[in-house]
Amino acid sequence: MQRLRAAISLANVVVIGAQWGDEGKGKITDLLSRSADVVVRYQGGVNAGHTIVVDGKVLKLHLIPSGILYPETICLIGSGTVIDPKVMLQELDMLLENDIDISGLQLASTAHVTMPYHRLLDQAMEKRRGSQKIGTTGRGIGPTYADKSQRNGIRVIDLLDEKRLRERLPQQISEKNELLQKIYNVEALDPEEVIREYLDYGERLKPHVVECTKAIHQAARNRKNILFEGAQGTLLDLDHGTFPYVTSSNPVSGGACIGAGVGPTLIDRVIGVAKAYTTRVGEGPFPTELQGSINDQLCDRGGEFGTTTGRRRRCGWFDGVIGRYAVEVNGLDCLAITKLDVLDELDEIQVCVAYELNGEEIEHFPSSAEDFARCKPIFKNLKGWQCSTAHCRKLEDLPSKAMDYLRFLADLMEVPIAIVSLGASRDQTIVIEDPIHGPKRALLSS
Repeated sequence: MQRLRAAISLANVVVIGAQWGDEGKGKITDLLSRSADVVVRYQGGVNAGHTIVVDGKVLKLHLIPSGILYPETICLIGSGTVIDPKVMLQELDMLLENDIDISGLQLASTAHVTMPYHRLLDQAMEKRRGSQKIGTTGRGIGPTYADKSQRNGIRVIDLLDEKRLRERLPQQISEKNELLQKIYNVEALDPEEVIREYLDYGERLKPHVVECTKAIHQAARNRKNILFEGAQGTLLDLDHGTFPYVTSSNPVSGGACIGAGVGPTLIDRVIGVAKAYTTRVGEGPFPTELQGSINDQLCDRGGEFGTTTGRRRRCGWFDGVIGRYAVEVNGLDCLAITKLDVLDELDEIQVCVAYELNGEEIEHFPSSAEDFARCKPIFKNLKGWQCSTAHCRKLEDLPSKAMDYLRFLADLMEVPIAIVSLGASRDQTIVIEDPIHGPKRALLSS
């Protein structure tokens, strides 16, 4: 543990997904949380999720940062998130049932709340889109952020004040009922029933509610190590992803400043998490997507089913074009590569190094979804290692061809690899003190 703390001296770090989400951020965040004093979730809602395996026990979290597994770590759900109180309380109950201390959990009073009408609208709108559906989780995240942008959302602080909630919520429900009934033919909600239910949620959450920015800046003044945890991934960013097949918030590293309420000067480094291949859930272009037996093999060996929805993920080869894009828009200092072991049985592995678009070779990510859909991957073939890596605990344990693969990825993306994950368990991880290739930067040691 002492060696790990020395290798991963945190300062203030943002951990982001460098692909379309589902990269294994939960495990990497759990690993880094050992050295963190504060872990901040800065965006997204219950549309995200991560699975952590501790002592053979599988824990699935959607809102609560994985740092909750460490009793001395403060876990803060920031203002940029949207909160489904029912799901959050279910997670808290699950943690208590597993004898996990939740006293360190803090919830921003200014986080917006997902209401029942948000879920109903999300599902109804997605159904109405038909063949043009986006692939949302149906958890009400988009409509919650829409109400936030329109300045008529309900915040956590409103659940703690019955008078305020009774002043604001009936009008919201009346307007949403009109939409639900007249446009989507969905049964109306009972305002009084919703008010009573959410006041009860507020009462249960009240012990955890804090002023977000005050808590974070107090920790910074006390020179605490702060870990900012993003949900989803770079290519699902509302502004910088594969629009319109994106989420409703900003998973990129810059989103940490907005969602947590800090300036960029507080951030010391940014770590990106990427799978050794690529996956995507939902609709939208996916240039390196595989079909047939190799897709099935990656999906089955990688357990590629969504934590939140259970949907089977689409699998493809590693895409270096979107990888380089993620390095640029996030300002990545280094990478954590996960699920390398999923490739163990392959005799040949392909990596996308560029695209062909309209007969021309391009190395950049196109901003047009239509152009992106027409991109054909240009592959580099590499030899597989065809032996198990699950037992490897240091670089020299890895087969030479696995090392060649990691070096190729680091050079392609022009950023060093500092962590390699080889399975779901905590101990199936290599923390690299001398990162693999890439520019020489101060990375995981202060």
